[in-house]
Amino acid sequence: MQADIPLTRDLVLVGGGHAHALVLRKWGMDPLPGARLSVINPGPTAPYTGMLPGHVAGHYTREELDIDLLRLARFAGARLIDGAASGIDLHARLVTVPGRPPVAYDVASIDVGITAQMPEVPGFAENAVGAKPLDVYARSWRAFREAVRQGARPPRVAVIGGGIAGQELAMAMAHALRSDGADPQVTVLEAAPVPTGTGDRARALLDRVMAGLGVTLRTGVSVARVGPEDVTLDGGERIPAAFIVGAAGARPHGWLTGTGLPLEDGFIRVGPTLAVEGRDDLFAAGDCAHLTHAPRPKAGVFAVREAPILHHNLRAALTGGAMRAFRPQKHYLKLVSLGGKAALAQRGGLALSGEWLWRWKDRIDRTFMGKLTDLPTMAAPALPRLRVSGGDAGTKPLCSGCGSKIGGDALAAALTALPSNVRDDVLSRPGDDAAVLAQPGGGRQVITTDHLRAFTPDTALMVRIAAVHALGDVWAMGARPQAALASIILPRMSEDLQARTLTEAMAVAAEVMSAAGAEIVGGHSTMGAETTIGFTVTGLHDGTPIGHGGAQPGDAIVLTRPIGTGVILAAEMAGKARGADVVAMLNRMSTPQGDAAAILSDARAMTDVTGFGLAGHLSAICRASGVGADLILAAVPVYAGAEDLAASGHASTLFPANRRATRVTGGAGARLDLLHDPQTAGGLLAAVPADRADALVAELRAAGHDAARIGTFTDGPPGIACV
Repeated sequence: MQADIPLTRDLVLVGGGHAHALVLRKWGMDPLPGARLSVINPGPTAPYTGMLPGHVAGHYTREELDIDLLRLARFAGARLIDGAASGIDLHARLVTVPGRPPVAYDVASIDVGITAQMPEVPGFAENAVGAKPLDVYARSWRAFREAVRQGARPPRVAVIGGGIAGQELAMAMAHALRSDGADPQVTVLEAAPVPTGTGDRARALLDRVMAGLGVTLRTGVSVARVGPEDVTLDGGERIPAAFIVGAAGARPHGWLTGTGLPLEDGFIRVGPTLAVEGRDDLFAAGDCAHLTHAPRPKAGVFAVREAPILHHNLRAALTGGAMRAFRPQKHYLKLVSLGGKAALAQRGGLALSGEWLWRWKDRIDRTFMGKLTDLPTMAAPALPRLRVSGGDAGTKPLCSGCGSKIGGDALAAALTALPSNVRDDVLSRPGDDAAVLAQPGGGRQVITTDHLRAFTPDTALMVRIAAVHALGDVWAMGARPQAALASIILPRMSEDLQARTLTEAMAVAAEVMSAAGAEIVGGHSTMGAETTIGFTVTGLHDGTPIGHGGAQPGDAIVLTRPIGTGVILAAEMAGKARGADVVAMLNRMSTPQGDAAAILSDARAMTDVTGFGLAGHLSAICRASGVGADLILAAVPVYAGAEDLAASGHASTLFPANRRATRVTGGAGARLDLLHDPQTAGGLLAAVPADRADALVAELRAAGHDAARIGTFTDGPPGIACV
């Protein structure tokens, strides 16, 4: 039997830079038992710097540029915290991330890169974009390029900073605009009389290529201010520009200044082991770090080569092992894209250029990205040689969230065996969204309970989604949330980690419940095999709560949220879902729907779409109301990525039971299958008068919900038909 080693120490990676991405990969190959690994990054992806100019020029897609940190985190057994660190308390060992409780660490590493923002230049923040962070720049560039294609913006670009990075981006942007049929005007503005970072031969080659692309290099000029349509120089000259990029050197993130970290010009001072000066629990790597023993320019090659040392030393810090020293090379090869599929190579005073160098650079870049995208498949435990016959052999992992619910048929069989009502004040039978209890002074109280197997290791996010999910039953009945009990199961961990995790969980639970008008009045906690979060919630209604019955023929069917959580979560478990799609979905799932319930407070029937899928819950309304439903399949909102994943064969473990339980006529393909996909924290499904439906959907969308009118209830036998 394998030892059950409790979690005892937290390792936190702050930032998703190249060094940390490689650490995640190595960690997944050989996890350290007892360590809980987290990575904090603003977004589920991190762009690879080596391919950015090629992406800007149009040679690489956005997907080819991005490192999928969520997939890497899943591979490494780590939690990805979607947020930007804004501070570190060195004494308490806490990382501040706005919008969530602080993240505690025992050992941490910082790899947040650099920025090219220029706050000292008036108008820059409002009218320009820094070349770093890369994702912000790349997104802004794609929007500008499309605007030029549509004729909405002139193809005029200014780059502030004429070093090698600024020139490379200028050539890439000029090439892309030319490829789109535009006649670009790209101006590079450099304060120094001669651009730095290149030798004479390389500089001559770059000048020739830029001239051929229509790029103008202005040296010895200083920028006074940036406007919406131009850059003003110190002498008053104005350079027309509809897209302005800052690339004037490497700048540290401003939040590091207030942390008490030892800094060198704003960069974190580290020694040979990459440990921060004076600390044995904190490391830094990549461009945000300053190597005190061997200062080097800011270049991605050093971050990549730091990764194995950083990985070893983080494990050593957690285990008490010996550290290794990082010794960077003094000289390195620079490969610079020249706009088109050609590149310049420089090492020392030697410089060459040609298309073959671009092909070489492309092979190097794709090989690096391949390490982070083509992750090894870890062998599953072998099935027992001898096992009982019948049923599923259990080769597919059990899904989490509502995908792990017991099937509807089995549940119905168990509920029918319950005795009839024995209390006059219990007004409902099992099967409604929540039980309805008569109140002595009039009105009604509703009570419901829900719990979920965790599908994300981010406890704070999981608690937020579980709370929204549990509140859904109360909101669906038109009641006001009143009180909540929390039920929390954590995997085996040390007392310190128990305290950290419970504190984080209850802070988030209190926030969500309080915002909904409910108070947490207690609960229960225990340790078990895996994280499971649940809530029992009560609510109040002054009259008769909204139930499943009441829909009338002709009523419109309104849904407040997309479907597809089950298939996306199943694919994410298999490492096949795009991180951006998963995080976007989780963010929507964690959004409360109390305001949506208020907008739909006059609905004739309402439920929330959860484990039995849209078809199962719509069928429940049809049966209770004695109506049929015509569903417009194309009108049903679907989460990004869900339909493609369903078409590829991904499905939740509850999907077969859901499909057997609810028959849907008409329709075909993956979108039809998604009607049976089990939802977690799904939308509200309502029957509303047809003449009010469009106005209600517009009001829901104005409130931020992805609502849609998806069909009509009909005068027919209970059932669902796709039309």
